[in-house]
Amino acid sequence: MTALAATPPAPARPPPHPYLVLAAAILLPGAGHILTGRAARGLTLQLFMLTLGFVTWQLTTPQHSLLGRLSGGLFVYALSIPDAYRSARLRWTQWKAKA
Repeated sequence: MTALAATPPAPARPPPHPYLVLAAAILLPGAGHILTGRAARGLTLQLFMLTLGFVTWQLTTPQHSLLGRLSGGLFVYALSIPDAYRSARLRWTQWKAKA
């Protein structure tokens, strides 16, 4: 029997840059979380965004502005952007510390 040569571990792949995650989170809600490896959180935030947007649309009258009618969904969208950036920034900092 021959001994297997020990192969060095492959270098860790760097996480996506926080600014890329920020741009993805702004352009497509939930995409920033998916890039950081937290797909379930991103999809959950999308679900809540759609649900609260629908609820506020039903609870308001046509006299309200479009922003007012979609305010519930826009609120969750606004909260998801810094959340995705923060998690990407933490992962980036941890990766830099290991390298």
